[in-house]
Amino acid sequence: MTKELKQTNDKGQQQGFNALKRTEMLQAMSEQTLDLIVIGGGITGAGIALDAQSRGLRTALIDMQDFAAGTSSRSTKLVHGGLRYLKQLEVKVVAEVGKERAIVYENGPHVTTPEWMLLPFYKGGTFGKLSTSLGLRVYDFLAGVKRSERRKMFRPEETLAHEPLLKKKDLKGGGYYVEYRTDDARLTIEVMKKAVELGALAVNYAKVEELLVENGKLVGVRVVDQIAGGGAGETSGKTSGKTAYSLYASKIVNAAGPWVDTLREMDRSKHGKTLHLTKGVHLVFDQSKFPLRQAIYFDTPDGRMVFAIPRDGKTYIGTTDTNYKGDIANPRITEADRAYVLRAANEMFPSLGLTEADVESSWTGLRPLIHQEGKDPSEISRRDEIFVSDSGLISMAGGKLTGYRKMAESVVDKIAAMLLAEGKVSAALPPSRTRTLPISGGDVGGSAKLAPFLRGKVSQGLRLGLTEAEAALLAHRYGSNVDAVFELLEQHRAEAAQRGMPAAVLAALVYAIEREMVVKPADFFIRRTGALFFDIAWAKQWKAPAIAFMAERFGWDEAQTAAYTAELEQLLHEAVNPLEA
Repeated sequence: MTKELKQTNDKGQQQGFNALKRTEMLQAMSEQTLDLIVIGGGITGAGIALDAQSRGLRTALIDMQDFAAGTSSRSTKLVHGGLRYLKQLEVKVVAEVGKERAIVYENGPHVTTPEWMLLPFYKGGTFGKLSTSLGLRVYDFLAGVKRSERRKMFRPEETLAHEPLLKKKDLKGGGYYVEYRTDDARLTIEVMKKAVELGALAVNYAKVEELLVENGKLVGVRVVDQIAGGGAGETSGKTSGKTAYSLYASKIVNAAGPWVDTLREMDRSKHGKTLHLTKGVHLVFDQSKFPLRQAIYFDTPDGRMVFAIPRDGKTYIGTTDTNYKGDIANPRITEADRAYVLRAANEMFPSLGLTEADVESSWTGLRPLIHQEGKDPSEISRRDEIFVSDSGLISMAGGKLTGYRKMAESVVDKIAAMLLAEGKVSAALPPSRTRTLPISGGDVGGSAKLAPFLRGKVSQGLRLGLTEAEAALLAHRYGSNVDAVFELLEQHRAEAAQRGMPAAVLAALVYAIEREMVVKPADFFIRRTGALFFDIAWAKQWKAPAIAFMAERFGWDEAQTAAYTAELEQLLHEAVNPLEA
């Protein structure tokens, strides 16, 4: 790396992950020739950026939306081994992602939690006692499950003791096994933050408008900043006054999730295997309406599998698995989706009598699967594949949240081999080190030391005047980064009181802007806190003072403030109100 390039890279690093420094970050990207540009800020792209940067590649990542705004904030929020894929004989998928669960957990135990899952089986159902016992035993073996978390089999009365809400008629028993619950958006953000801590440059709301090609080979991308405001880049009338930047790199990875084929079309390389988008919907209920005490995984009469999971005083249930052809950026729940999930819930938990009025929130996500002719959505493989086009565009398609780290490793291995063969690096890159690399916030001493760490931070929060619930929430959300939030709490305590909001809320907001690149109110209330899904009342309560603070901090005019307010209001509305059939 030349002295000049090192200086520009250092300049970018100094900006950290601060939303107020986005323009400087984009400028830093444009002032050097990078080793790698990653297009897409979901978990796949974040994982690739971390793996590449940690091996010494100068890496930049861009996303046309917020980080994790697509699939990576709309999953079932489980780092799981895919038990149902055993039915499809996807043995390799189960073995690989099953083992990855424990790695993801150890590297970020503050955002991932072991969760005992109960799989009830009924007379005439998809699963029976023998198939459940055998399936879970094979699952434990393939996933390398430690002895304390291996499957158990229950009689009907034991099954009901664990979850009394279950349907009693024809119940034959249950299987009990461990999955891992996660906050998918925060997992993505923490992986991204770790890449940035190591020197990667990452910016949201930066859209690739053009692929830059020389002599038939891809050499860069033309990126347009989607946030209004000037900058040092070029300004094009075609982009309505928004600033464009030309970024150059030795290799470019397309990790755009549901938009992978959009970029392949831009590259004129969309042929052979293509994406097949399927939609999954989840409904959220308050525990007062759906007092589930135990995570449940059950089959429906049409053969689909559904999760019902208690979390933070709520219960969420899903998912559907249907073909999708609509708006990729904003998939919506329909009345039919809601009716399907409600019907599944009421069939398995008949005493509840859940209705549309009981739905507190919802979310809809898309799975970017690789098309397989003649297969139903739920039958399509979750395998990931790498496509390399004639121009050199490297596209990552398919895969699962759980396998993000291994997927990233395989992509960077391929990039490393290509760079070496082309003489663009003088020596082979070191092997991946992410297997034992804690993500941001994960420096708590591993899962074994998480509990005492959290107890200590809750005590510290109490001394700062927080309630126990506030302190616990911050400690769990931010892990080893919580000290920075506590510092901001002290700094902004008086201002929070003036603004009529809790100091904990303002501290989290300032941290999100300065350390997690929150640009819009929706970024904060959806992807940095999860409030729109799991505490929608909290989001509604604090949206006005939060938006007022952001407007002052970013210097928004009345039109910008109104637009961002309307966007959040619309998302709050859509979380509860489905599209009509």
